[in-house]
Amino acid sequence: MPKKGTKAAPAGPQFLSVAIVVADRQKAVEWYTRVLGLQRIADHEHWQTVGQKGRAGVLHLCQVTEYDPKGTLEPGNTGIALTIDGDFPKGCAALQARGVKFSSPPTKYEWGWGATIVDPDGNELSLVPSD
Repeated sequence: MPKKGTKAAPAGPQFLSVAIVVADRQKAVEWYTRVLGLQRIADHEHWQTVGQKGRAGVLHLCQVTEYDPKGTLEPGNTGIALTIDGDFPKGCAALQARGVKFSSPPTKYEWGWGATIVDPDGNELSLVPSD
């Protein structure tokens, strides 16, 4: 909580998801929901997530063999996604003004907005809007 008379810092990104590389997404969904007891949160082709409804953060069950025969995430890609509240391009601009480096600038795709930032060690983190 900021001290009286001080300005609050702009809100930063919030945790969205962590990718888990799986050999067969449907079998993974089955295990995470029926055996582990999580709930399916999203069911959009490649974007299959499980977690607890109403709680922040999900696991993205990522069958990368669909687009990478080796079945690995790209070098430097952590598989971590963060969300930005409000106007996505403005939120990205605020991060950039604070020194955040982008390996992929805010871009409007057919599925919505996205961007990729790089931490000081070269790890990439995905950014998407919260809505």
